[in-house]
Amino acid sequence: MNITIKNNKQIDDMRIGGKLLGRALTLLKESIKPGFNCLDLDKIFANFLKENNCDSNFKNYMGYPKYICVSINEQLIHGIPQDREIENGDIISIDAGLIYNDMHLDAAFTTICGKPKNEKDIELVKITKESLFLAIEQIKAGVRIGTLSSTVQKIIEEKGFHLPTAYCGHGIGYEMHEDPQIPNVGKEKTGIRLVKGMTICIEPMVQIGTPKTIVEKDQWTVRSADNSMAAHYEHTILVTEYGYEILTAWED
Repeated sequence: MNITIKNNKQIDDMRIGGKLLGRALTLLKESIKPGFNCLDLDKIFANFLKENNCDSNFKNYMGYPKYICVSINEQLIHGIPQDREIENGDIISIDAGLIYNDMHLDAAFTTICGKPKNEKDIELVKITKESLFLAIEQIKAGVRIGTLSSTVQKIIEEKGFHLPTAYCGHGIGYEMHEDPQIPNVGKEKTGIRLVKGMTICIEPMVQIGTPKTIVEKDQWTVRSADNSMAAHYEHTILVTEYGYEILTAWED
């Protein structure tokens, strides 16, 4: 396992990149309205990168064709933006990242367009976000990764929702995906210890009806096996001696 510790210069660059990514996510969320085309969401982000001298860490990653992921309703993650208009009540998950001064940032959010279809959809989005922030609150040097994982698992499963185990969070910095893996299920006080200067992504991925998933024919889009609704949240976080710093913090 190759876990990287960032120096002060790299952390400062990640702070700047994280603030930029937060601004971009704000623009994307403000654009999510009935009738808005998913391809235009991708264009907004691409233009933002160009205007702010950032590079994409999504486009062409293992052949991925777009700048962001837009996953709708039963789609959990990695949805490729299509020529599709967003409809009232759609659950929209957006995952986006960028490279600033060679350092990678990654974040995701889920929102409901317009009027929600039912209370279960509202609860799904709410509890997914809550699980992320409860896990983040556990972070400080010396804490084991299993404590973060078990925090997510406990709140999600207590509410009767499901966590696909094939996908997880990760280290980040020099590359978009670094060691260690950050699962969404686990046992408290197990796994490797967090170290000051580590940068990680925690990303709960939650489904209403099943933990099982299916990869679509495009070989990217992951959806729930029973077509039940799904949600996804993610932040890039710096581990400090006595706590944490959310590098991609924004007003969601």
